[in-house]
Amino acid sequence: MAPQRRGAPKAPEGSGAAERRRPNGMKNVRAPRETQRKWLRAATLGACAALTALLLWGSLGGDDGVTEVLAHRSEVLLGRFIEVPCSEDYDSHRRFEGCSPRKCGRGVTDAVITRDEARRIRSIAEKGLSLGGSDGGASILDLHSGALSVGRHFVNLYRYFGDKVQNIFSEEDFQLYRDVRQKVQLAIAQAFGISASSLYLTKPTFFSRINSTEAQTAHDEYWHAHVDKVTYGSFDYTSLLYLSDYLDDFGGGRFVFMEEGANKTVEPRAGRVSFFTSGSENLHRVEKVLWGTRYAVTIAFTCDPDHGIADPVLT
Repeated sequence: MAPQRRGAPKAPEGSGAAERRRPNGMKNVRAPRETQRKWLRAATLGACAALTALLLWGSLGGDDGVTEVLAHRSEVLLGRFIEVPCSEDYDSHRRFEGCSPRKCGRGVTDAVITRDEARRIRSIAEKGLSLGGSDGGASILDLHSGALSVGRHFVNLYRYFGDKVQNIFSEEDFQLYRDVRQKVQLAIAQAFGISASSLYLTKPTFFSRINSTEAQTAHDEYWHAHVDKVTYGSFDYTSLLYLSDYLDDFGGGRFVFMEEGANKTVEPRAGRVSFFTSGSENLHRVEKVLWGTRYAVTIAFTCDPDHGIADPVLT
């Protein structure tokens, strides 16, 4: 630290400095300096306030440049659909007439699955994930393949727990799962003007449970932007059924359709179904969950019967 001076150095006789030490001169100098200090203090406080607001905005998802909420959590939507131009992603895959996307877009509805059905479906996820769970923030339960997050890895639920699985789930659980899947499939077919029978369930179709725990592996990093048709070639239509409520059960965790300068968000609501064509026209991500726990089911469909999977059966 530099030493402090106890007084101003004495000025030589006849210099201008002596004049500045006179009382009137001091007043003239202090006035503008004091004004400058006050302005600087105000500017600093203003900058701090602006920074605080910016950080708060960012924590609520503003870092994505979000300009429109496609579906608010407080809304009960009978159906909302936005058509967008199809990407070229489908051209590199075999096309199936009357099914492969010609009309592309994204939709949201609260009229397909009831909140009671969502509550009962969520209990299936809770029972299954109680057997394991990721060390990171994202846990997966796939009733089709049996994949279950345990620590930093996955195990096969049916092999690892064997006959105990029948003590965890019931046949009613699996029937409800199948019924809900069929309702979602029908809603997608109606929205895109195709036959429901031309759609096949495809993998991965799974439950997800996300919280604010720090990621431990790449599987926990759910927030990266991606295209489903690129990540999973079989996907033609993607859907998400939300099983918990934004801002009641968790913060953050909104679904974001990414568009240059005009991202669109879907705020999860138990029973809400969000669905879209799986190509680059619907580049998307999920915001990081900041608190609480977010439950959802990803249900994916393909037009290619060779990539279809069967409904899960309790064995």
